Amino acid sequence: RVTSATVMKTFCGRANPATGALDWVEESEEYDYHQEIARSCYADMLHDHDRNEKYFQGIRAAVSRVKARGEKVIVLDIGTGTGLLSMMAVTAGADYCYAVEVFKPMADAAFRIVKKNGFSDKIKIINKHSTEVTVGLDGDMQTRANVLVTELFDTELIGEGALPSYEHAHLNLVQVGGCEAVPHRATVYAQLVESEQLWSWAQLQPMEVDGCKLLPPPAVSHCAGAHSVCDIQLSQVSPHRFTPLGPLCTMFSVDFSKPVSSAPQSHSSSFPAQSSGRAQVVLSWWDIDMDPSGSIVCSMAPSWTYPDPQSAPWRDHWMQSVYFLPVERRVAEGEELSLTVSHDDYSLWYSLQLSNQSCVEAPPCRPCCVCQAHLVWTRTRFGELNDRQRTQSYVRALRSVVKPDSVCVGVSDGSLLPVFAHMLGAKKVFSLESSGMLKQVIEQVLNANSMSGGVQILGIRPDQLSSTDLAGEQISVLIGEPYFSTSLLPWHSLYFWYCRTALVRLLTPNATILPCSATLCMVAVEFQDLWRIRAPCGTCEGFDVGPMDEMVQQSLDFRESHESEPQPLWEYPCRALTQPRAVMTFDFLQCVPEQPIRCQGSLPFTRRGRCHGVALWMEYQLNDDIKVSMGLTRPVSEEGACEWSLHRKQGVYFFRSPWESSGDGRASVSYSFTFEPSIGDIKMDFTVASQ
Repeated sequence: RVTSATVMKTFCGRANPATGALDWVEESEEYDYHQEIARSCYADMLHDHDRNEKYFQGIRAAVSRVKARGEKVIVLDIGTGTGLLSMMAVTAGADYCYAVEVFKPMADAAFRIVKKNGFSDKIKIINKHSTEVTVGLDGDMQTRANVLVTELFDTELIGEGALPSYEHAHLNLVQVGGCEAVPHRATVYAQLVESEQLWSWAQLQPMEVDGCKLLPPPAVSHCAGAHSVCDIQLSQVSPHRFTPLGPLCTMFSVDFSKPVSSAPQSHSSSFPAQSSGRAQVVLSWWDIDMDPSGSIVCSMAPSWTYPDPQSAPWRDHWMQSVYFLPVERRVAEGEELSLTVSHDDYSLWYSLQLSNQSCVEAPPCRPCCVCQAHLVWTRTRFGELNDRQRTQSYVRALRSVVKPDSVCVGVSDGSLLPVFAHMLGAKKVFSLESSGMLKQVIEQVLNANSMSGGVQILGIRPDQLSSTDLAGEQISVLIGEPYFSTSLLPWHSLYFWYCRTALVRLLTPNATILPCSATLCMVAVEFQDLWRIRAPCGTCEGFDVGPMDEMVQQSLDFRESHESEPQPLWEYPCRALTQPRAVMTFDFLQCVPEQPIRCQGSLPFTRRGRCHGVALWMEYQLNDDIKVSMGLTRPVSEEGACEWSLHRKQGVYFFRSPWESSGDGRASVSYSFTFEPSIGDIKMDFTVASQ
């Protein structure tokens, strides 16, 4: 950050679709926290009635237990957010609450919410990290608390620092020897499975290219991969997509009413394999008991574990976790196995041993990528590269244009298309890679398949490429997926068009550009649940949280409400209320124009429903016959069901308030798009009106 006597600015990294680079953009002082508020899950949490109801029940029970002992009820609420749990505690009969919130805009909102609901005399908002809170006559807290209420959890349970926070609280902020805690306990569960779909996100698989096998490098296949958790809406992964190899195991529990340790630990669960298969993936989630008896339970289990999947609560702030074993292992039905979970103070990881080995082996080390592929390819990128149907589409398109005298240049990040072009017999193949690590990963692929030197990988930008780099040749085939690691929204991959324009001086007069064009598509949708992340709450469990709604809306109005945001829509079911439409086409056979490209029109609502916004995606025309979609993967069903690509995020433009569609075609969503060549981005606007 930089400051002067009159102004304070912050510099933010932002992808530049016109250059493919990460630019440092000067923003106003407020930008950081407006972004954090706008992208937060505060509304999602408050819309989670199951969570709120269970917390309220647990708080009432804890307050009653303390009162039954004849003690005053002093509550410590760590990570109070809106102050909701503190207000629940006072309503339940607590004598006083200390509500700790480190994020100042949220602490300010909590102060206003507490005041608006008439609890200012019994709730003190402390704008600090809990580890900085002091106790004593002159401290933030007059006395230690005997009830500890927290919501410090993430999808992985401990990823937001829950263990160190609890450890510190027990040592310094709550009564010595233990307290009443809400939640009382958390339990982590795991299941060992085989899943081709999920495993494709972790390891590069062999590929078929014109009858030849392209093998993954051994260093990649034997790499433990990235240590970070893969958090997804596991409810959207059909049970048909995996085979359980063992039972659902209870891995470990943490009792929050007693002193908690953040020291690294390991826990194992032994079982006979339920079936033969390849042990690849661990599915994991947790639940919390709000009371010591375990009668008030809030579970993160996916919907397919419920007798009635429709009854499962939806939440986006807590999802489920997928962990990939360091290497897959074949197991036989009946074989005794031991699944081990290890954790430090912020993350979990899993390993698998034979039961008779687990007692003598040292605790498994935290996974660490040593092949570099897991550092430069995201999990969805692994899935995209492993998609056989997608690979065959590109191979068929390349086969139609690659000739024995072709000089091919590939422009995409970490792409295998140049390798395919070499395998298809191109005279020369060059690949432009944006990073040294990506260059090394592709070189590993070439070396593993005895193709070293078959593709010349150049670590330069397209505008730096010269005839000398091409050994005097001209480009006859320019290829791209297109995929760029800096792209956030679907149309940011139009950077390929800028690359093509920069290379125009090196193209033969009749050069093939693959893909030859791109199309921006849209459809107005009704979300099953995703709308909750943007919907105002108003009243939550009887408490007015309007000041939070105002704070979020102010931050959205700062910029976000005028922009789309990236979302993996395969995880978030929606119904199409209009027909999908191609609204803007970009001709890669021509250079990027100097003037903006504009289009406008309207789409009538053809289905009844509640329209929450618009979904947007790109489709690429590889040649006259082959098209690949980064959005809808098949036509919308008669009822409006949408099937989305697993590999790319789509753009979502949320309306400020939903629109009720009668489906009779009298109402429509009007759209206006402007592609700005100077910045490589698309500005858009939507309105909904009836005739």
